[in-house]
Amino acid sequence: MNQVLDQQTDMINRLPVMEAFYTLQGEGAHTGKAAYFIRLGGCDVGCHWCDVKESWDADVHPKRTIPEMVEQALQYPGRMAVITGGEPLMHDLTDLTLALKKAGFRTNIETSGVYPVSGEWDWICFSPKKFKEPHPGIFQRADELKVIVYNRSDFAFAESFVELLQPQCKLFLQPEWSRSNEMLPLIVEYVKQHPQWHVSLQTHKYMDIP
Repeated sequence: MNQVLDQQTDMINRLPVMEAFYTLQGEGAHTGKAAYFIRLGGCDVGCHWCDVKESWDADVHPKRTIPEMVEQALQYPGRMAVITGGEPLMHDLTDLTLALKKAGFRTNIETSGVYPVSGEWDWICFSPKKFKEPHPGIFQRADELKVIVYNRSDFAFAESFVELLQPQCKLFLQPEWSRSNEMLPLIVEYVKQHPQWHVSLQTHKYMDIP
């Protein structure tokens, strides 16, 4: 009986992993820090400029058990784990985050916030998208707001969230990579006029690392 229950639990705790890798966090508040990334499959937000559209279909990615995922993460010296996607909160992340924290990791997530928050997090990066409305539960949990600027209207979109967030939430504007030449000068000027905001860049792309 116990073996059957263990097998059932193992199946429940399997998550679709598109990729997992050790690198530097390239964006936002933790830029430049060593981090182990776990990119989960599955997303229904539908950003047309997404650079990991291959993550959208969860069914095409192998299902990994949580012990497998933690064991792989422990092969590297860094102890910050970043769960990303896709949209990682499509999955219940409670068991994964508890296992990572038990293994000594700080747990960070990058999410569009469209699903309720599950898991135990040291840092939540909330990156809302126009294509799907965020779940209201994200507003009091977010440590960082990171808005991708694709066109001029995204400045107003970013500002629409500020009063919903905790006062200590850090605010970032990041140019969409393919439009950096056009949008970055606008972001620089905006931050100069609105100094509560910070510029975020995809520094990993400048460094040519994953």
